[in-house]
Amino acid sequence: MDMVRFPEKSIDELKLCYMATMVLSGAGDALGYKNGEWEVCHSGRKIHDELEQMGGIENVKVKLPHWMVSDETVMHLATATALIEWGQKIDKEKLYDKIAKSYKKCMCDMTGRAPGRTTQESCHQLKPGRPQGYCIPFNKRAGGCGAAMRSMCIGLRFPRPEELPHLIAVSVEAGRMTHHHPTGYLGSLATALFTSYAIQGRPVQMWGRELMDVLPKALEYVENQGRYVEENKSEWNYFKKAWEEYLQTRGIKDGNSEPIFPIKYGIEERDEAYKSWSFSGWGGSSGHDAPMIAYDALLGAKDNWKELCSRAMFHSGDSDSTGAIAAAWFGAKFGFRGVPEKNYKVQYELSFLKLVWFACRNES
Repeated sequence: MDMVRFPEKSIDELKLCYMATMVLSGAGDALGYKNGEWEVCHSGRKIHDELEQMGGIENVKVKLPHWMVSDETVMHLATATALIEWGQKIDKEKLYDKIAKSYKKCMCDMTGRAPGRTTQESCHQLKPGRPQGYCIPFNKRAGGCGAAMRSMCIGLRFPRPEELPHLIAVSVEAGRMTHHHPTGYLGSLATALFTSYAIQGRPVQMWGRELMDVLPKALEYVENQGRYVEENKSEWNYFKKAWEEYLQTRGIKDGNSEPIFPIKYGIEERDEAYKSWSFSGWGGSSGHDAPMIAYDALLGAKDNWKELCSRAMFHSGDSDSTGAIAAAWFGAKFGFRGVPEKNYKVQYELSFLKLVWFACRNES
């Protein structure tokens, strides 16, 4: 296997990080979801108190029936399945058709998993097998996080810097199969892009600045595709402006500085911050702030899994979405380092996830 060598990772380490991306994303989803209880809990303090009564994150055995995965993981695996079936082919139209088919099929496995209405309605519109059957109309109300939460594996499939045009195309098209609105599908771009950066070993504080540099390329792609161009352009700036403001707040617009956090940034303070970044008061429920909260959590937690969970999985917002995204990036960057086996090993069989590594790897 003649693979590109990323500076911080050997082949064995890279393989482990690919598996950890998928496995920990599912674990982060289940932890943030808690069978729907914590996803709809609007008090991070209450969640942390309940967690403490369980003995802390170190003692949580993530397994059924108490810790099922939500629609996040089902759809993330649907994306990965389509990439696996596509393999090393060139024709992206066939890939998009496979993704659309996979998304429609996974809607049959949503009992108790709380899929969003936009996702369900959009999947109903998909027509795989027909020319451009993966395309749906522009939707001014499709700015939710449903596209962002399922695209991390796209960054595994296109991890090299020179593959950025492919990553942009696939993440945008996969995103707007259900969320044809820039705030929605740019969330898909962000989660895929940051996964590729984690695999490359880029410093986390650089990721946000790099995203700002990629957005014009994404707009150029959308314009070149010629579908609902004016509608997309008219709604483009919300995502960009929200991220620019966030990067300014953290002092990392230059991509080099260390992030600046408030002196007091505990559970309640984070709940308030996440709400302030949101579109409608539910932090993490939109395409711009789900990756933003996950990114903020990783910036603050670094390689500390327990702290990542506190910040990304156990808050008053859409905690399963932000948990799935943040945990995927943690796995891509650090593997399973410092993660209690109880949090992931009982429920997630690594033998299955090895398929993701072998199918998503890039051979030169």
